[in-house]
Amino acid sequence: MTGMTDASGTGVSGAGVTDLIPAPVAVDGPARGAFPFGPDTTLWGAPGTETTQRWLRATLGAALALPLPPGRDGARDGVTLRLDDTLPTEAYRLEVTADRGVVLTGGSPAGVFWGAQTLRQLLGPAAFRRAPVRPGTTHGVPQQTIEDAPRFPWRGLMLDVARHFMPKEGVLRYLDLMAAHKLNVFHFHLTDDQGWRVEIERHPKLTGIGSWRTRTKFGHRASPLWEEKPHGGHYTQDDIREIVAYAAGRHITVVPEIDVPGHSQAAIAAYPELGNTDVIDTTSLSVWDSWGISPNVLAPTDNTLRFYEGVFEEVLQLFPSEFIHIGGDECLKDQWRRSPAAQARIGELGLADEDALQSWFVGHFATWLSARGRRLVGWDEILEGGLADGAVVSSWRGYEGGITAARAGHDVVMCPEQHVYLDWRQAPGADEPVPIAHVRTLEDVYRFEPVPERLTEAEARHVLGTQANVWTEVMEDHARVDYQTFPRLAALAEVAWSSLPAPAERDFADFERRMRAHYRRLDALGVAYRPPAGPHPWQRRPGVPGRPKDGPPANR
Repeated sequence: MTGMTDASGTGVSGAGVTDLIPAPVAVDGPARGAFPFGPDTTLWGAPGTETTQRWLRATLGAALALPLPPGRDGARDGVTLRLDDTLPTEAYRLEVTADRGVVLTGGSPAGVFWGAQTLRQLLGPAAFRRAPVRPGTTHGVPQQTIEDAPRFPWRGLMLDVARHFMPKEGVLRYLDLMAAHKLNVFHFHLTDDQGWRVEIERHPKLTGIGSWRTRTKFGHRASPLWEEKPHGGHYTQDDIREIVAYAAGRHITVVPEIDVPGHSQAAIAAYPELGNTDVIDTTSLSVWDSWGISPNVLAPTDNTLRFYEGVFEEVLQLFPSEFIHIGGDECLKDQWRRSPAAQARIGELGLADEDALQSWFVGHFATWLSARGRRLVGWDEILEGGLADGAVVSSWRGYEGGITAARAGHDVVMCPEQHVYLDWRQAPGADEPVPIAHVRTLEDVYRFEPVPERLTEAEARHVLGTQANVWTEVMEDHARVDYQTFPRLAALAEVAWSSLPAPAERDFADFERRMRAHYRRLDALGVAYRPPAGPHPWQRRPGVPGRPKDGPPANR
């Protein structure tokens, strides 16, 4: 990379500074002269680059009226896609020359695809639309060479569709938004107390009963307001296959989450025998219509284990991901303490207490998944009582769970709520819609560091990466999801992709400068983001109570 200008967001000025987000490793240029994209621009790709070829023709073809007919390798009037296994797996090199065309080389098909996202940004906001707005315009990309590679292999977004259902088209849209930001893991939160969203053919009541509720709390759980109409929806198995295939075409892995043994009231409402029937009348339960943590958890019985083995058998057929998330968080133990059956199971297994019983429950599915070539992922509560080899921890309550897991040799996804929970409010003030928890600004997210200083170099290698988590209790539609997610997801994308300096040394002013160009891309994509100056009048929710907390969050 001799002669390259650093473009990692450290504020280097001059010709090498770009408006790209996330910032690339290095840029040589831009120089005088540009390669023009027009009706005669061709596209050639080496074997293995077919997904990017299809994406370029579909996306740039629609936005800029570029047919991109097949060309030849190295054509001076075209785009050439190549693979080079001497590059890191997801790395790419993008070379733009005015009289020799565009050559995009990736270390893998994914690397080529991420380079195509950079090319799209270089073509300007018009490239983010679905149809041409200025037909006949020639779009030029200045001469330059960009070399780039991601910092982390896990760059994710978790979307909760259980609290408020997002129709399939909305999910596909979010996969496109992820791809535009070089995010590659979609954590799909499919089940919770408030709804079960995936069809399981052997257990049809999970969606027949468990996918809808009669009404919904409006605002924080302490709010007196209700939306007095049914809410629900689910994805058929063909919907899931479509989502997974659509994601794969964008080099995104879909990691499903099926919550056990807590956050399971919707499943118990559908099949009451799954609950602690010796403690409460589970036939009286319905899909929960409020927020918080339900006390109604799965019974630790053989029947429950067999039921969920059947669920996971169908889940594995739908999701080829190596990783399967089982939740494992916020399992209240009150019913187990009062349940003769649960206490008998504790005695039978020689366990110390109810926490150990949960560990046994999680361990059962860790072993079950491992035997089928998959790896269990769970929230950091799964550390309590010990964890099976190969299991991965989503560290959400702070850094401590991730530190403990990494030191024990477990892989970790760092997603502490204090930094990357995007349901938390973005600014102080009465105009923020349904304000939840502490203020987490765009700058706060930009200064998030996924690898704690306390980890050794060997321990730090267990940090697979990071993800933003979007919990939707107070997000009733896609516009609310957009508002809470953007622009902060752009900051998280740069944290996950770019090799940034220490948090205090990051040039947020330069990131803000680049965001001015990125807002135009988001506008073209129709993203209802929070404007820098505050919410539009129609984005506010006057009279809908949230639960704001003062001061900075505890940095655990």
